[in-house]
Amino acid sequence: MDEYVKKNKLDNEVLEQVEVQVKYAGYIEKEKQNADKLNRLENVRIPSNFDYSQLKSMSFEAREKLNKIQPRTVSQASRVSGVNPSDVSVLLVHMGR
Repeated sequence: MDEYVKKNKLDNEVLEQVEVQVKYAGYIEKEKQNADKLNRLENVRIPSNFDYSQLKSMSFEAREKLNKIQPRTVSQASRVSGVNPSDVSVLLVHMGR
């Protein structure tokens, strides 16, 4: 590879950037998809004074914290410590999404 770089006068910095992009392309794409999903969930509003205790499929910790915090959107709820992705899924199903 070094011979090819020297022979074709390729810039090492450019090669390093290409290598990084190739190595991490899958990770970067997954993170972009997660960010897009969070943006979409930012528009899904939760009714005020929503009673999370009725969601028996949700973890006890998530119900307790969400009842206390009363997030305005599903995206906010997903960022609460102790609320995991399956809890968010339960909330979305209950809300008909």
